[in-house]
Amino acid sequence: MTEKELIAKIRELRQIKPNKDWVILTKSQILGQEPKMDLSLFFRRSVWASLTLFIILFLVFIIAQNSLPGDLLYPIKKITERSQAVFVSEDEMPKVQLELANKRLEELTKIAETNQVKKLAPAINEFQASISEAAKKIATAKKPDLKEITKETKKIEEGKQKVEALGIVIGETEELDNTLASIVEREIKELEGRSLTEAQEEILAQAKENFEAGNYSQAMEKILILSYPQL
Repeated sequence: MTEKELIAKIRELRQIKPNKDWVILTKSQILGQEPKMDLSLFFRRSVWASLTLFIILFLVFIIAQNSLPGDLLYPIKKITERSQAVFVSEDEMPKVQLELANKRLEELTKIAETNQVKKLAPAINEFQASISEAAKKIATAKKPDLKEITKETKKIEEGKQKVEALGIVIGETEELDNTLASIVEREIKELEGRSLTEAQEEILAQAKENFEAGNYSQAMEKILILSYPQL
């Protein structure tokens, strides 16, 4: 490098300005003083940092709602569901839990249809866990909504058939079936003690047949029909 070129390089270096925060900090350290903080700058940075964090968390939350069992963000989705259930009354919990079981079935169907083999086991486990929880909520509810239970149970049965048609074995729902069986049996005994019309007697007989066959949602549909005074 020639002398002329060296001088040119030095002139270029003179144009470089140090970072303002670094200058303030260095000056304070040399003079033995506490560095003066630019409060407005600190506030702006804090606001931007908070806003950025909020946006990131919001996006994570949105993405998590579409996650499936086995995905990294799936636990966030379940936490969201549990937090929503906190505000539900005891008698409404069976409906809410059965709705969650149907969501688990929808997730399982999607996994099966897209052939995401590694996610099948976690999805089946999630479904079985939700079914078990639904059975417990139905058993402990003082006045469960039989109409909603019947509706959601029928959807579960249809969902199971759809999944199994894809060649996926998801196992029995024995705990839920036993709980529904006890409800149907109790309702049938109560109806047997009533004075029924001929039409109502026929519907009750159909409910008994469904009960004996293990078709509890169909039996509950018949029992609900008997609640209408016009029959």
